[in-house]
Amino acid sequence: MSFNLPSGEAAAPRPLPRHVAVIMDGNGRWAQKRLLSRIFGHEKGAEAVRAIVRSCRELGIPFLTLYAFSTENWQRPQAEISALMGLLRRFVETERAELTQNNVRLHVIGCIERLPEDLQAALRGLMAETAAHSALQLNLALSYGGRDEIARAARAIALAVRAGRLDPESVGEETVAAHLDTRGMPDPDMLIRTGGDMRISNFLLWQLAYSEIFVTPTLWPDFGRESFLQIVHEFQLRERRFGRV
Repeated sequence: MSFNLPSGEAAAPRPLPRHVAVIMDGNGRWAQKRLLSRIFGHEKGAEAVRAIVRSCRELGIPFLTLYAFSTENWQRPQAEISALMGLLRRFVETERAELTQNNVRLHVIGCIERLPEDLQAALRGLMAETAAHSALQLNLALSYGGRDEIARAARAIALAVRAGRLDPESVGEETVAAHLDTRGMPDPDMLIRTGGDMRISNFLLWQLAYSEIFVTPTLWPDFGRESFLQIVHEFQLRERRFGRV
């Protein structure tokens, strides 16, 4: 699917990304600049999530993956972790109707088993409710780390080899990809990082091999529809060679 760039940039439509990944950084800094608690920044960040989900739905982008809580985030103060878990519970309740009305499927990647049991149940319930939705798949990366994901995939492959279900000589890139949390999905065409930091922070380490990377100084709570559309326009202008001439 494609849409036209603003007049003067290009005459012909260019393809849209099929899969957008986002590192939503800057909630705490946004709040601190306003002498507010970091928790309030996370609450405002949740509003930006809704805007980006709606934008992807509007454009017809089929996959959106949001880095919501990393394996490293468990090292944050307990009060902040508890508040973030509370925000996730609220997301499940408040966004149920929004996801259904917009034909959005919810999927979670990461070690969901580390989350509080009631939150696990709520997330699994919403995933089941939206499983047949097909306009957009919203992946929430929760208790997620790229190295942890690859290690889990390696363990699963090793067990399959030991059990005789898999020939070690047949193990290749497709085998690894089939054991990742994102199996069955296209790799992200583009990665957006808000907040200005120039790193990928253990996010989708395997899948980002050929993603176009966009870093913006805009803090996540200030990142809305127009910011997103501008980056999509920039993506359309890039030439993707995948190692070829």
